[in-house]
Amino acid sequence: MTDPAAPSETGFDPRLYDRFPTTKPRPDGELEELEAIWCAPKGWQWLTALNNNYVGVYYVGAAMLFFVLAGVLALLMRTQLALPLNGFLPQETYNQLFTMHGTIMMFLFAVPAVEALGVLLLPQMIGSRDLPFPRLSAYAFWAYLIGGLAFFCSIFFGLAPNGGWFMYPPLTNTTYSPGINADFWLLGIGFIEISAIAGAIEIIVGVLRTRAPGMTLDKLPIFAWAMLVFAVMIIIAFPSVILATTLMELERALNWPFFDPLRGGDPMLWQHLFWFFGHPEVYIIFLPAAGAMSTMIPAIARTPLVGYRLVVLAMLATGFISFGVWAHHMFATGMPEMSIGFFASASMAVSLPAGIQVFAWIATIASGKMRFNTPGLFILGSLIIFVIGGLTGVMVAMVPFDWQAHDTYFIVAHLHYVLIGGMVFPMFAALYYWMGMVSSRPLSERLGKWTFWLMFIGMHVTFLPMHLTGLMGMPRRVYTYLPGRQWEVTNLISTIGAFLFAVAVLIWIIDMVRNFRPFGEKQAGNVYDGGGLEWLPNGLYSTRSIPVVTTRYPVWEQPNLVADVPAGRYLLPGSATGGRETIVTSTLNAEPQYLQRMPTPSGWYIWAAVFTAGFFLLLTVQAYVLSVISLVLMIWTMMQWAWFLDLPPGGSGMRRREADADLGAGIVVPTYRSGPSSTGWWATVITLIVAGMVLAMSAFSYVFLWSRNPSAWAPPPEIATMIAPVILNLAAAALAWSSSRALALARPRSPMIASLLMIAAAVALAAGWGLDMTSWLATGLLPTTSGQGATVYNFLAWQGFFVFVTAIMALYVLLRWLFGRIAVSRPATLEIIGLFVVYSAGQSLFGLLLTRLFPGLG
Repeated sequence: MTDPAAPSETGFDPRLYDRFPTTKPRPDGELEELEAIWCAPKGWQWLTALNNNYVGVYYVGAAMLFFVLAGVLALLMRTQLALPLNGFLPQETYNQLFTMHGTIMMFLFAVPAVEALGVLLLPQMIGSRDLPFPRLSAYAFWAYLIGGLAFFCSIFFGLAPNGGWFMYPPLTNTTYSPGINADFWLLGIGFIEISAIAGAIEIIVGVLRTRAPGMTLDKLPIFAWAMLVFAVMIIIAFPSVILATTLMELERALNWPFFDPLRGGDPMLWQHLFWFFGHPEVYIIFLPAAGAMSTMIPAIARTPLVGYRLVVLAMLATGFISFGVWAHHMFATGMPEMSIGFFASASMAVSLPAGIQVFAWIATIASGKMRFNTPGLFILGSLIIFVIGGLTGVMVAMVPFDWQAHDTYFIVAHLHYVLIGGMVFPMFAALYYWMGMVSSRPLSERLGKWTFWLMFIGMHVTFLPMHLTGLMGMPRRVYTYLPGRQWEVTNLISTIGAFLFAVAVLIWIIDMVRNFRPFGEKQAGNVYDGGGLEWLPNGLYSTRSIPVVTTRYPVWEQPNLVADVPAGRYLLPGSATGGRETIVTSTLNAEPQYLQRMPTPSGWYIWAAVFTAGFFLLLTVQAYVLSVISLVLMIWTMMQWAWFLDLPPGGSGMRRREADADLGAGIVVPTYRSGPSSTGWWATVITLIVAGMVLAMSAFSYVFLWSRNPSAWAPPPEIATMIAPVILNLAAAALAWSSSRALALARPRSPMIASLLMIAAAVALAAGWGLDMTSWLATGLLPTTSGQGATVYNFLAWQGFFVFVTAIMALYVLLRWLFGRIAVSRPATLEIIGLFVVYSAGQSLFGLLLTRLFPGLG
């Protein structure tokens, strides 16, 4: 409980919590109204469902589908490698299979699976009706599913990528990969990562702003902490791979030489950009799984987690240190010795916080009474496998050993021990543990134990011999091998183990078919006696009333909570506005700030996902006209999606439109906020951080290529040509800032003035970009000329994208003004667009200064 004498973060009086639970009887029909508002979808409405109960199940199901599909590809590969000189698969087909296997496991299963688990569990865990942007979650899911299935189907047409899941140049340039196979990977993966970023934005804002009152950061469920660190890491790491894939596609499609050393590019740039994402991704995958482990182990051992604060600090440390480990994969590329020493040290240091978590789990198990049920077995199996993978990870962090083992099957074994122990086994433990929350029947304990033992044995039989195979010299990524090299026995054993693992997955699928019954009126419930809020009685609206949290394990430690919450004795027991809503709370102390109205299902976000996928896929097959049509339709559906946001008073469509909402027992909060208090403002800032990371990685690319051959770089345009673009960008920022301020004056013409100022800001931004482009074209430097030209025009192209988006926003503002949808009392739209324009102007200034001044300073 918050100390009543302590200063409140928001001015809220925490002594109001003492009124809960209340014994005041609830009005007749209140529960029925709540159920009608959050009603179950019917017929085709299942596609447009927004509740995390539905979207989360869809999301987890899709991720597990890709896990199975990637596993089938692995079985085909192991069959080919079972015997020397085997002719089961042609070389080109094998290359496509191993590229697709790695790509699907890393991009379409691992990250989406843990993100899906967060979408499914977080609202119930933190006591929210739903995450703050359910349409964004739905859009992210449908974009991921459509794009992922289209990407997988490329293998049936001989169009699957064949350059490895890391796609190193020059293997993937047009000389060695002349078809569109690599383009499918480049555009498809970049598009799928955008979906992951959308989900990360939802998770960050949801965890920080929609927690149950009283759930301070010190009482936040450990899984929610893990998902928060996970989402922040996505925001920082994934822009790098989006930039890398964009640069590679520009080189392939438009001949911009980012990675061509003959024209000032460098293939090492790809490795730096890719592994800045690729190695933190291992921890991006591991941390949510570790958070799930830290949540399940207390329930399985029937005791609170040992070292809660240390585990949280270890997660934060893992997230921080992991970004200093990316060149761990590049020890054999001829890096300077000082760089090798730094990255080797970071590679070993990152194992320390992981060790803290492992010892916390062991201590919790030792201090409690472990139950060897199916989740418990998967937890113990995960501990054993992950520790083995961690030990081999320390081995490859030693540079002399890495030089010997690099690109051998020893690395394959290490990678799979880490990923299977650190993510796959915890994922299966989570599926069994939380199944009672979403299904009317739990999964079978008997079949679950068969699944575990076959999976555990099959995993070791498959990958333990690979350590020896690698040390005997077998290289990775070969489709066959000669007899007489002593690799036959270990490869045959690995193939047998892979089929054992597949049998385990087949038994799990049979168990799911027999017992998984989602979306019913009742759930199996708290089968394993967990202590978190997710085990409160749930409906489609999450919990009937949102509880006041005073402990880390409220179901265990708050008496009668399980009875009081469904009886409506806490906050928001019904609907305060006649629609869907959730409580937005302060970041640190989770004090109620306002009531956020939630959207109802529609088809716009699904169509937006369809046309987004269509744009990228049609671009891949070079159907440019259809791709542009798909882009236009995508923009139109997104504008329709946003059209009903931020409506003036009287236009909300709600049956009741009070300015304030009574949450119960005298706690009254507003139903609208703008500025830094609003969730929309937070989401915009996080999105701009993503853009800033792309800009930072672009700057790194520019400086890196310059450092390779600075004497070959041409002089930039005259300094005088900077003056007009600088003035125009400053003017754009000032006009955008003035727009929301003009609206705040609350004059009769304020909406008109504010709208015109924002439109003028967009015009100034476009003019500044046009003048900058013109000055570079006047020098004769073209993007196809050299690495310098490619990186300079990359800045211009990135800024051009922001100019294009700003133009669409200006059109949106104009239309809203003309239709009377901009009001003095609703400034959020202009504030958010203003943030975007101010950032865009700052980004343009950064690019101007770097590309004009840096060579001179060098």
